[in-house]
Amino acid sequence: MKQQTSQKPVASPAETREALLERAARDFAPIRRAFVQKKRDEADRSSRLAEFVTNGDVRGLRAYLFIVAVTSAETAESGWSTTLPGGVWARAFGTTENATPASARTAVTKVLKRLEERRLITYERPKGTWDIQVTLLREDGSLDPYTRPGNQNRDAYLKIPFELWRTGLIDKLSLPALAMLLTASCEPAFFELPTERMKEWYGWSPDTAERGFRELAKEGVLQVHKAYITAPLSPTGTAEVNRYVLLDPFIARPARKKAASTENAIEASGGAEAIGL
Repeated sequence: MKQQTSQKPVASPAETREALLERAARDFAPIRRAFVQKKRDEADRSSRLAEFVTNGDVRGLRAYLFIVAVTSAETAESGWSTTLPGGVWARAFGTTENATPASARTAVTKVLKRLEERRLITYERPKGTWDIQVTLLREDGSLDPYTRPGNQNRDAYLKIPFELWRTGLIDKLSLPALAMLLTASCEPAFFELPTERMKEWYGWSPDTAERGFRELAKEGVLQVHKAYITAPLSPTGTAEVNRYVLLDPFIARPARKKAASTENAIEASGGAEAIGL
C-alpha cells in the first residue's frame, strides 16, 4: 500500500502581511507629502513617486508602501527599521508566486536594491543570519534619516489605511491607480486636478492620471462629481470641471471653503452628478 504524504501548511502572502500589520499596532501608514510632490517653490515638483511611475515599477511601489506600513518603531542602533527572514519578505512582497524559494529571495533583493537606489531605504544582512534588515530614509530622497511624520514635527503627510492590504486592493490596483490614490490622499475632499498639469506638477502624463482616476472610480475608491464654474474667457461664461472625493476608508481631510463669487458648484444634495470616469 502506497504511503500518503501530507503537505505542510504554508502561510500565504496575505496571511504574512496581516501578521506584520497586526504587529505594527496601528491602522494606517503615514507618508510625507514630499514623497508625492515637492514644495511649491521647487522648479521641478515631481518627487520620488514619479520615478516608480515612469519606470513602471508597481512591485517596487507596493513593497515600499508596505515597508513604511510595518516599520512602526525606532531603535537607537538601527533607526526606523524592520528585520525579517528573506522568506518572510518574499511572501510579504508577493515574489513567491510561481517561484522557487531561491528566486523569490533574489526578487526581494532586486526590489530592495531599486528602493535603495531611489534613496528611500538602506538594507543589509545582519552577520550570521539569513535575515534582511531594512531601514527607512526620509521620503524625499534626501538621504536624511527617517523620522515619523506628525511626531514632534509639522511635515505634511498622508495616511494610507491598512485596509489597502487587508482587502487585497493593493494587489488589484495598477500603477496609475496606486499613484493617483496617493495623489488624491494629499488633497482635501472634492478637489479639482486638471490632468493636463500632471507632468508639470507630479511628473507623469495626463493619460496616466486619467487611467488611474477611472480605475479608482471603478473599484469604488473614489467618486467624480461634475461641477460648473464661472469662466470669463469662455464663449458661454461657464466651464465644466471634475471634482474628486475619496470614499471610506480612504476619506481625505475636509474640503477647503471657496468664495461663492468665483465658483458656483452643483452640490451633491442639489443635483450634482457622481460618476465613474
